[in-house]
Amino acid sequence: MEEVREGPALGGGMEEPASPQEPPSPAAPETPGLPAPEQPTEAYAQQLLLQEWAPPGGSLELPPRLTWKLLFLQRPLYRNLLRSPNPEGINIYEPAPPTGPTQQPLETLGNFHGWDIKTEELQQGLSWTVKQQGVDLLAEGLWEELLDVERPHITVMDWYEDSRLDVCVYELHVWLLAADRRTVIAQHHVAPRTSGRGPPGHWVQVSHVFRQYGPGVRFVRFLHKTKNRMERGGLLRTRVTNSSVSVQFRE
Repeated sequence: MEEVREGPALGGGMEEPASPQEPPSPAAPETPGLPAPEQPTEAYAQQLLLQEWAPPGGSLELPPRLTWKLLFLQRPLYRNLLRSPNPEGINIYEPAPPTGPTQQPLETLGNFHGWDIKTEELQQGLSWTVKQQGVDLLAEGLWEELLDVERPHITVMDWYEDSRLDVCVYELHVWLLAADRRTVIAQHHVAPRTSGRGPPGHWVQVSHVFRQYGPGVRFVRFLHKTKNRMERGGLLRTRVTNSSVSVQFRE
C-alpha cells in the first residue's frame, strides 16, 4: 500500500500547553523515591504482548534464545525503529516554522544522530539533501522465524514540507535487504509532485506498507531526499519530520 496525503487543516484545535510547574523549594523535604516497578513474570509478559500484538492465530512460537520478558522490555513490534526521527523538533500539527535562507550546515540545526547525510548538487541553484539510515531488525529484537514465516507488515512513513521550491521537492526510497545487506528482497520508491493546493509550507504524509515480501529480510534501508534552492542569503530548505519504520501484524 502506498499513500501520499496532505495533512489536516493547520493551526486549529490545538490545546494550550500546560504551564510548567514551579521547582520545589530548596527547603522542602525530599520526597522518597518511588520503588522500581516489578518485572512481569514470563507468563504475564506473554499474555500482555499477545494481547497487544494480536498475531494471526493468537499465539507465537519463540526460539530458545528469546523470552517473553526480554521481548516485553525490547518491544520490537509497533515501535519506531529509526533513530532521531524528528531531528529539528518540528510539530506536524502546526504550520512549518518560518525559516529564511541559511548558511549553517544541516547538522547544526538539530539532532541528526543516526543519519548519514550528503548533498547532491543539481542545476539552477537546486540541490538534494539526502539522509539515510539502516535498521538491523534482529538487533532491534525481532527474530528470523517471525520475519520468514509470519512476515509481519513493515510500514514506512514520512512527512515533508510542501515548500514549492520545485515541482518535486521530496523523494522516498526504501529497500528490504537480506543478511548480506546487498540482496534486495523488496523495495519501494516514490517522488510525489506538489499538488498546488493549500498554502505553501503545509505538511504532506507519505507512507507504504510492505506485505508478503518473501523470506530472508534482515535489514531495512531508509533514504529520503529533500529539495533545496540557493538564494542570495543562503540555502532555502524543504524540511522533513516524523520519519518512521515499524513492524506490526495489523495496520
